[in-house]
Amino acid sequence: MFREDLRDRKELILTDDGTNTLFSYEFNEAYHSTQDGALIESLEKHIKPAFRFQKSKKELVILDICFGLGYNTLSTLYYIKKNNLSTRVHIISPEIDRNLIKSLKNFNYPNEFREFKDIIRELSLNQYYRDNQFTIEILIGDAREIVPTIYKKIDIVYQDAFSPKKNPLLWTREYFGDIRALSKKDTIITTYSVASSVRMGLYENGFNIFKVNNSIVRSSTIASLDILDLEYIDIELKKIRNLNLKSLRDLDFKIS
Repeated sequence: MFREDLRDRKELILTDDGTNTLFSYEFNEAYHSTQDGALIESLEKHIKPAFRFQKSKKELVILDICFGLGYNTLSTLYYIKKNNLSTRVHIISPEIDRNLIKSLKNFNYPNEFREFKDIIRELSLNQYYRDNQFTIEILIGDAREIVPTIYKKIDIVYQDAFSPKKNPLLWTREYFGDIRALSKKDTIITTYSVASSVRMGLYENGFNIFKVNNSIVRSSTIASLDILDLEYIDIELKKIRNLNLKSLRDLDFKIS
């Protein structure tokens, strides 16, 4: 599914919230919604919804799929610092594009990330950072191969891969099965995708599906094994109304 010949071909894009992202020619898609904005999308579709339910914990393990430009990871640090949280966080993030990671020390990030300059440089050079509060690991390689090898149970998953149309193997029922195997009873999965096939894949792995309504950005999805105080999506009813509704499957996309 990958086009390694196009991997290094990227274009800088200014998004509507004034922050920068990149357009990937390998996936023919931007790393962030240009309409919502790179920073705003990370905060409003991932960090804030997840921390609404998890910020009381003293320690969190977060799976960031995939690292990309690092907005979700850095926005997590920004949110914690801004809200004076003492939460200790271990972020694990697969990323297939090694050269992208190496380039991040020179990327023009928003001012909100200014205090993380040394962290960004360390991650860019060594794919690892640790201090008294934060541990960040970038694991270079295919997320489908990396996720089953992760040894820790996860509190939060930022499901933020390129879209199901562009990178379907990170949205299949089998992939979500690997995520389910890492999940705690109260794990929160956040994703920008509202696609019925994505929600079905999560549901088929035992997750309850919820819609996140937001006045700042377009709606998004949360999945959890718990019942949350959010708008519940009744997948069984959707199946009755749409007999063709189905999840994405590995066999539909893998090339022998």
